[in-house]
Amino acid sequence: LIVFSRNATTSTNLRDVLSNLVPKEQSRIKNFKTQYGKTNIGSISVDMIYGGIRGMKGLVYETSVLDEDEGICFCGYSIPECQQMLPKAPGCAEPLPEGLFWLLVTGQVPTEEQVNWLSKEWAKRAALPSHVVTMLDNFPTNLHPMSQFSATITALNSESSFAQAYSEGVNKAKYWWEFVYEDSMDLIAKLPCVAAKIYRNLYREGSSIGAIDFSLDWSHNFTNMLGYRDATFTELMYLYLTIHSDHEGGNVSAHTTMNGLAGPLHGLANQEVLVWLTALQKEMGGEVSDKAMRDYIWNTLKSGRVVPGYGHAVLRKTDPRYTYQQEFAFKHLPDDPMFKLVHQLYKIVPNVLLEQGKAKNPWPNMDAHSGVLLQVCRRLGQTYWSTLPTDWEGHRVTVTRKASTLS
Repeated sequence: LIVFSRNATTSTNLRDVLSNLVPKEQSRIKNFKTQYGKTNIGSISVDMIYGGIRGMKGLVYETSVLDEDEGICFCGYSIPECQQMLPKAPGCAEPLPEGLFWLLVTGQVPTEEQVNWLSKEWAKRAALPSHVVTMLDNFPTNLHPMSQFSATITALNSESSFAQAYSEGVNKAKYWWEFVYEDSMDLIAKLPCVAAKIYRNLYREGSSIGAIDFSLDWSHNFTNMLGYRDATFTELMYLYLTIHSDHEGGNVSAHTTMNGLAGPLHGLANQEVLVWLTALQKEMGGEVSDKAMRDYIWNTLKSGRVVPGYGHAVLRKTDPRYTYQQEFAFKHLPDDPMFKLVHQLYKIVPNVLLEQGKAKNPWPNMDAHSGVLLQVCRRLGQTYWSTLPTDWEGHRVTVTRKASTLS
């Protein structure tokens, strides 16, 4: 039996909650630094330097930790625990990203009322300034979506409460966190509008994203603005935006956030998997025997290529985020040919990689599954959904990963 500690704070206003928590946290950190500031916490090797600071203790990051056996944990809670304890939209089984954001910021499990307040607060802050809309409309269609996304966030500096307070010389010790809070809330609220606007301009002939619905949550408004109204797709976004919301400190997708998500090793990883799966399906035909699949995997490895979606720099077991997505697929698209292919690979690839003897972790990571789920639109028979581009991965991750960076 898992017992979760609910938020002892009754206030639904996040700023009010933080007004009580921030001074205590500032005092705790000050005292900790006074006591342990000169303590040596490790040594640095040449391998660590050439390995991109892998293994170094280089920063404090309290919102999540990536354990090699347990996978990602958010403020000490595993993905299954978060799925169980965080508030959900009516009639849905997946938690709302707003709940996880509240957890990351406060360290406390929110109530349904607190999550509802956050949904409404983000909806109130979502509108884009006219100069940003004009800029987005004037971008050339051959400009990469992530380049547009990055430029737009920079342009939103015009709305920054922190920038204005800094220019006015506001006392940083007393008030700076409040302006950081305002900017963080504003930016998170606007990100779905930015992403949807770019998507509409590139793939929907510049059609309108429509108006924010103040009765809907953050994810639901996002899917509506994209033009996808199916309830299953919205629930998939609850799952997707929640499990992508944080990824420990130091990871490229946690800190470079936007620009680091345009490359194949991070933001486009599930696109690479999907391309590989499509090619496999085309070459092998319909249903494939396990023996034929095993031979295909061996031929792939012997040719010097990798099986995309398998292996992880830290994890030494199946990524819990893969398992979470697998459960969603079993529930919503158990007979889909591509999902069956993914599941068949799960039963075969790890054993082949173990036999090969090179992989430290032969198990699938999150990307081995997410591309297939993001093509669920096709499975539901809505032909216009088939235009949901695979290069949209960076946007989907960035919309939610910004939440962790700003928390």
